Amino acid sequence: MHQQKVAIVTGASQGIGAGVVAAYRQNGFAVVATSRNIQPSADRDVLAVAGDIRERAVAERVVAAALERFGRIDTLVNNAGIFIGKPFTEYTVEDFRNMVDVNLAGFFHITQLTLPHMLKQRSGHVVQITTTLVHQAIAGADAGLAQLTKGGLDAVTRGLAIEYARTGVRVNNIAPGIIKTPMHPEATHAALAGMHPMGRMGEVSEIADAILYLENARFVTGETINVDGGQHAGRW
Repeated sequence: MHQQKVAIVTGASQGIGAGVVAAYRQNGFAVVATSRNIQPSADRDVLAVAGDIRERAVAERVVAAALERFGRIDTLVNNAGIFIGKPFTEYTVEDFRNMVDVNLAGFFHITQLTLPHMLKQRSGHVVQITTTLVHQAIAGADAGLAQLTKGGLDAVTRGLAIEYARTGVRVNNIAPGIIKTPMHPEATHAALAGMHPMGRMGEVSEIADAILYLENARFVTGETINVDGGQHAGRW
């Protein structure tokens, strides 16, 4: 009997995370969805686990819940993250701690706890959501702590891809531009659209489509896909 595949999605209650949960369900996966304020789902194949991803105990709970309910873990989408944009000298120590805790510790705990189960079944896929600003800074869009933390994820994606290349586990990365989510008030949309060579913001569905491409691309690992309307390539 073909066993249903299972994805864990962090930061899953809104925006990109919620769109990724829906996309995986449409592709037949069961999903364990986690974020601080996530509500239970009426869909029996979506298990919501509330908690702060920066805490190792929460990662332990998410992994245990996935195995208890569904018996396996095939994909981990590290989507949870925070973005604080300000001039570098204006960041506070609290800003630094928050971004390191969510963007790096959150990734570390759940990825480290998920990988042994993927290695045991000799198959798995880990995907990080970073930012196109890691490779292409934009004058006036100050984002030093985002580049510091998401840049770490970008680097470790390639490192883990090589570390696990012969195990059946693949590790990839999506680098979005500015995506239309509740994080961005509508009043800012026109200005944000102009920051992309294509002249518009991205849609959540376009991030989900890129992740699903990677899901099915069995010979792709260590890759970064820029879903950014051309931002990484240059200026319009």
